[in-house]
Amino acid sequence: MQHPQIALNKVRGVSLVESMVAMLVLSIGMLGIAALYVESLRSGRSALARTQAIMLVTDMADRIRANASVANSYAKAANTAGTLLAACNGGTGTCTPANMAANDVAIWHRMVDDRAANAASGQHGLPNGRGTITIAVGPPRIVTIAVQWQEVNQTTPSSYALRVRI
Repeated sequence: MQHPQIALNKVRGVSLVESMVAMLVLSIGMLGIAALYVESLRSGRSALARTQAIMLVTDMADRIRANASVANSYAKAANTAGTLLAACNGGTGTCTPANMAANDVAIWHRMVDDRAANAASGQHGLPNGRGTITIAVGPPRIVTIAVQWQEVNQTTPSSYALRVRI
């Protein structure tokens, strides 16, 4: 018959130190996964803003091309809001090409600039978004449409510009 103390010495298991090391390795791995998740959310938000900026710029380019006879009326500074006109939005009355240009600028301004956006209508604008439209005179007439926005936790604003020959 074996002595009871000798049998206990043969029993092997996981020590407290091994358990602590395993928990440390697992914790470091979980922190890495959490960091990757946060970075993927940040990248997704940035990609969404950039996609929205590209769509807004090309939308305005299409509006200018459709009303090219008064392209100079589309010039817009960053804080110019334009004028919404009922006649150009399905109301009664006449909407001249110049009126349509002012209306297009007003609609575009509300889609770009988050200060002018209306959350109730689903318009949110770019974060701290500003849009400009400059027209270079002379043949060929070049229209530069630019948007600028501020990403979260970024010191320098992001921007996108498109040059279109009218």
